[in-house]
Amino acid sequence: MATSKKGPLKMLAAGTVLGAALVFAAAAGMQYSDTRPFCSTCHVMHEAALTHSQSPHADLACNECRAPHNLLSKIPFKAKEGIRDFVANVQGKEAPLLANLETRNVVQANCMSCHRVTNQDVMMAKPYCVDCHRGMAHQKKTPVSFREAADE
Repeated sequence: MATSKKGPLKMLAAGTVLGAALVFAAAAGMQYSDTRPFCSTCHVMHEAALTHSQSPHADLACNECRAPHNLLSKIPFKAKEGIRDFVANVQGKEAPLLANLETRNVVQANCMSCHRVTNQDVMMAKPYCVDCHRGMAHQKKTPVSFREAADE
């Protein structure tokens, strides 16, 4: 009986296609789960999603600020914070949870990363940018002529 050499090649090709499809699906899921529409599916996030949509950072995905940018750090961070948000949602909490120390550090690193040019000459009066620029991602857009220093 002759052994077909096409069998292993077919399996390799099928495995490659399946692997590529899984990677694509995981990447698409990760990207979608960073967005405001996904975040606002929990009732505890409705107000945060609404205020974010009206803020100067409305064009950014939620996790561009609230999660590490490095993929190896982002995956476990998102899993842990997602579980935390899910539990709050199940418990019926009405407001988004306050950021814990790890999240505050991530947000700070992301503020500094995106705004590094404008922060070159800034003397940090407080440990975190959001200590003065609180609500920056979740406030209504204010015309420049009406802004205070902390709104910029």
